[in-house]
Order: sequence, then C-alpha cells, then structure tokens
Amino acid sequence: MGSAAVATLVAVRRARDYIDRHYAEPLELDQVAAAAGYSRFHVVRAFRAAYGETPGRYLTRRRVERAQELLRSSDLTVTDICHRVGFASLGSFSTLFNELVGVTPSAFRRSARKVGPLPIPACHLFMEGGPRPRSMQPSNPAISEKPTRVG
Repeated sequence: MGSAAVATLVAVRRARDYIDRHYAEPLELDQVAAAAGYSRFHVVRAFRAAYGETPGRYLTRRRVERAQELLRSSDLTVTDICHRVGFASLGSFSTLFNELVGVTPSAFRRSARKVGPLPIPACHLFMEGGPRPRSMQPSNPAISEKPTRVG
C-alpha cells in the first residue's frame, strides 16, 4: 500500500471516528470533512471507496444501531430514543429504521422484549450521561442549527 493510500485510509478513519463520537449531534458534511482534512466532495468519494457507503449512510446506520440497543435495553419512548440518537424527526427515524432493520421501531421493541432482559429505566440512563436529546443539551454556538444532511 502506497503512502497516498495510507494517508487516505487514515483520513477516512478520522472521519468515521468523528461520526462515531458525534452521531447523536446534528452533523454537517463540512464537519466530517474537516475531521478528515479533506473537502466535502473528496471525503464522500474516499469514504465510499473505503467503507462501501457514504458518510451520511454510515451516520444513519450508526444512529439506527444505537437506537436498536436502546429499544432492547431501556424503557425510553420511541420518540425519546429517536431524539437521543440524533434524529430530528420521528417520521424519518421510523422510515429509516424500517428500511435498515425491516420492521418499525415499535415492532422491533416488542420482539426484543419477548427474548431479552427487562429494560433499564430511563431515569438511570439519564443519570449515567451519554448523548441526550437536543432539548437537554447545553447551547453550543459551534454546532450549526440548520439541518444539513451528511453525505
């Protein structure tokens, strides 16, 4: 592997790690590109070449995976989970969840509860920290308020 290929792999790993750390926040493609040190167009091409999907699709998948964990293990409402993992709209969350998982979030929870342990009460999740809905996060002017789709 040449030095340019190694540099590209390092850059897209930085982008992926940035998404993993900030998945619950409103993310813009420019932020992900800056983490990689690339332009927004180059990071999309390089990310897709390395991981087989765009940064935006990876972000959506990551959010849905985290939502699955919360649906299995907590008693948070589907709406709370939607916002906790970074979706602004319950409708888009449900549609994307269904597209990726094959069932609605509520149906997923029902089937997971039949075979899994009792859920963790929401009050314990909030006490332990972690990503919170935007309404519970401190105001941060560095994070853009405008919704821009990543990738």
